[in-house]
Amino acid sequence: MIINHPLLGPRDAAEFVYKGDASLIDRPDGMADGVEEAFHDYAYLRDNPAGEHQELWYHEQGDRSWLVVTRDTLTHEITKVELARDVARARGRSR
Repeated sequence: MIINHPLLGPRDAAEFVYKGDASLIDRPDGMADGVEEAFHDYAYLRDNPAGEHQELWYHEQGDRSWLVVTRDTLTHEITKVELARDVARARGRSR
């Protein structure tokens, strides 16, 4: 599988480490009310979708960047690759 890194271009997936669901970017506020339940859900509850899904990938054997890869879990087709910092910033502005 080839991941088209936004800064470095096409790279073999062997250079990366899969780190899980991209919703991990949305870590709960540790100071909010009901934080225990929110952290439980954050740490233990995961979707296992069939179809398009956003995933976190770490470029371990390269520039050590974090990416959000939008990939179809049925076909492994990658439709979008973004720097995780850009995704996190965009989500922070939308709140």
